[in-house]
Amino acid sequence: MIFHETPLKGAYAVELEPHCDDRGQFARGWCRDEFARQGIDVEMVQGNVSINPVRGTLRGLHWQAEPHGEAKLVRCVRGAIFDVIVDIDPASSTCHEWFGVELSPHGLRMLYIPPGFAHGFQTLCDDAEVNYLVSTPYAAPAGRGLRYDDPALAIRWPLPVSRISKQDTSWPLIGSTDARSASLRLQPGLGQ
Repeated sequence: MIFHETPLKGAYAVELEPHCDDRGQFARGWCRDEFARQGIDVEMVQGNVSINPVRGTLRGLHWQAEPHGEAKLVRCVRGAIFDVIVDIDPASSTCHEWFGVELSPHGLRMLYIPPGFAHGFQTLCDDAEVNYLVSTPYAAPAGRGLRYDDPALAIRWPLPVSRISKQDTSWPLIGSTDARSASLRLQPGLGQ
């Protein structure tokens, strides 16, 4: 695996290094030792699958509050997505900054997201499937979110939103009284 630092501390775009022969390709999609060599000591305990039939579907931006903070390793296995992370650590120099990357099976790229980041994605084609490993089991009461269209974030989503959950359109804006009083411990919501 080849690790590329993103502008947001602790997050990496991870390229798979396939072995190719006349049968096709083989690559390691997860290796605890390789992550540890990068200084990432994480144990993945759950695998999730997100199947999205319609182009422009948007899921996010989600995270889990402590003590249920989670790291994620996201890979698109069918179709293509625009994957986005937002630094939500108030002590970070990049708090409320975002990073986005296109993921597809042909790009052989994954996104490693450490705890302390909100995560979401938009499908770039019909019939997109996303698999991701997480370091902490889903805990509904710890679920939090940011609005995908919050002007304070100014995320440039590549497509108009075709489908989105009611929950994802109802998170408070960062500058709102509700969000400030909650110090980004926003209302519980559904996972991705």
